[in-house]
Amino acid sequence: MLEPTFQPALPITDVGMGRMRSCKLGTRETVVCHTRDGVFALENTCTHAFARMSEGYLKGTRIICPLHGATFDVRTGRVLGGPTPVPLPAYPTRVVNGVIEVAVPPEAAQP
Repeated sequence: MLEPTFQPALPITDVGMGRMRSCKLGTRETVVCHTRDGVFALENTCTHAFARMSEGYLKGTRIICPLHGATFDVRTGRVLGGPTPVPLPAYPTRVVNGVIEVAVPPEAAQP
């Protein structure tokens, strides 16, 4: 199995503290969240009703779906509150020379 490849996503200056922003990496749309705990990336589609998580709310390390209020931990994708039991896929991040990079699975990294 191939290792995830880090892809440049956004300049860190484009995602202020306490904010989130969506971006496309290969075939995958992600939401990048900048919290006091660091920078995190998740799948941008809610696992319950397919709403865009980037249109929801970020409160600390919790991201809240705009449609039915499902709540997830941005650090791990773990479900914190229903209506879904399915976590959001979370991806490793790093900041290199002021650019947020996200490690996406190899199949998603293809343009």
